[in-house]
Amino acid sequence: FTCEWAAAHFRFRQPHSDLAYALEAGKGGTRAILMAVQAHIITYLLFTRDTKYTYLERLCQIGEQEQGQALAVAMAETLWAAGGSSRAVVCLITTAVTVLPPGGYRADTFTERIRLFEFLEKAAAQEFISDHINCFKGEGSHGVVLFLYSLLFSRTLER
Repeated sequence: FTCEWAAAHFRFRQPHSDLAYALEAGKGGTRAILMAVQAHIITYLLFTRDTKYTYLERLCQIGEQEQGQALAVAMAETLWAAGGSSRAVVCLITTAVTVLPPGGYRADTFTERIRLFEFLEKAAAQEFISDHINCFKGEGSHGVVLFLYSLLFSRTLER
């Protein structure tokens, strides 16, 4: 992964602002993944979440906690769909090395520390993602790469 990919994470605009619902996306390849998740975030905020606000207010009147919840729902929905509506795999980084790269491959300091968590219920995956949302939102978390790995493992390499 390039430095841009390694540094990419899910970052929202300022809470309680006109663009509180929007993910910040830099230039480059990570933008496509962020925009796919963004579509699910908007769908959740407009049509799924129960709130007293009008449609436009539903997008703007969200705080940091609602941003995290919307991201967790969007990620779980996407991973569940990738897993054929029967499974979702979430990848997180551990402190210990879980696998050494085979000869010919260069270590990147995070791929070899990935741990997989498999879920057979969408609600359980969503709850797990919500509990670990900072692993995808935090600066230096490699959140977009972790989500990409989660998509690949949810879909399975055979599919």
